[in-house]
Amino acid sequence: MKIILTGNSSADHFYPLIAVGEELNKIIDDENLADTRIYYISDDPYDKKALYETGITYRNSLSGSSRYSLSSIIGVFQAVFQLFSIFPDVVFSTGGSSAYPVLYAAKLLKIPVIIHESNSHPNEINIWAKDLARFVTVAYKQEADFFDKDKLIHLGQPIRHNLKEPSRTGAYEILGLQQDVPVIWFLGGTSGSQNINRVLEEALPDLLKSYQVVHQTGIDDYHDMKILVDATLINYEYKYRYHPFNFLNQLSMKMVAGVADIVVSRAGSTLFEIAHWEIPSIIIPISNSKNNHQLKNAIYYEKNQLFNFNQIILHHPTLHHLHIHSVFHHHF
Repeated sequence: MKIILTGNSSADHFYPLIAVGEELNKIIDDENLADTRIYYISDDPYDKKALYETGITYRNSLSGSSRYSLSSIIGVFQAVFQLFSIFPDVVFSTGGSSAYPVLYAAKLLKIPVIIHESNSHPNEINIWAKDLARFVTVAYKQEADFFDKDKLIHLGQPIRHNLKEPSRTGAYEILGLQQDVPVIWFLGGTSGSQNINRVLEEALPDLLKSYQVVHQTGIDDYHDMKILVDATLINYEYKYRYHPFNFLNQLSMKMVAGVADIVVSRAGSTLFEIAHWEIPSIIIPISNSKNNHQLKNAIYYEKNQLFNFNQIILHHPTLHHLHIHSVFHHHF
C-alpha cells in the first residue's frame, strides 16, 4: 500500500498530517503491513525532522498562489509524473495551494482522495476538491454546511502522539523555571507573531513581578525580540523569569503544557492541543486571516469549551490579578 499526504507548508496543514502519519504507522505495525509506504508531497518539507522521525518520504512539487498561476500549472504536470510513478492507493490532503497540483493529478489518474479541513471556514482548495473527494473529514462541526453530508466525517483535529499527554517531569529544571511562580505561556504560532511580541515586550516589567513567562517568539523574530527585551529589562531584578524560545520542539511543548497556568495563543490548529490539555487560555485571532477563519475558530472554541471562558478569567487563581487580558484587548 502507498499513501500520499499533501498540504500547505504551514504548521496548521503540516502537523495534522504528521499526526495522521503516526496513526498510519501504528496500523502498519499492528497489522504487519511491511510493504506500506507513506509520502509527503508539497512545495517545502517544512519540518524535515518530523518527516524523518515519522518515516515519511518527501517529494517536492511546485505550487503557486492560485490554481491558475504558472507555477501551479507546472506543478500539476510534475505531480502527474510523481503520482504515476508512485501510484498510491489514496491521497490524503489538508488543502491549501500547495496541495492543488497533487489533487488535480489524483483527479486525472482517478486516485481516491480524502480531504481534511482544520479550520471553521474551509480553504479554497478544499472547497474546490470536495466533489472529487471520497470522504471529507472536518475539525469543526460548523464546516458541515460546506460539504456533502454523505461524505462528511466530524473527526476533530489529529494531534501528534507525543503531545497528547503533558509532562511535568524535568520541566522546571530543563526550562529553567521556578516551581513556586505561576507560568504564562505565549504561543504565537511556529512563525511567531510580531504584534503579540511587541505588546508582550511592553508588558513584561509588570508581568514578571508576579509571573514567569515562557515565550515562543518565532524563528524570524527571536533576535529582534531578544534585543528589545534586553533593553526593556536592563538591570531589572526579575529579568530571569523571562524565557524566550525561537521554536519549541515536541518535548519542550509537552513540558510547557505540563506546567503552564495559562496560555496566550493565536487561533490556529494549536487550539485543539490547548483544549486537549485543558489549559485556561486567552485566544488572539489574526485579524486579517483568509475568510476571517481565525476569528471564527476562536468564537467556536469559546462557545464549545467545557468551561466558561469569562469565569476562568475572573476566578482562576493565576488570573485573578492578571491584567494581561485587558492589555491585549486594548492593543488588538
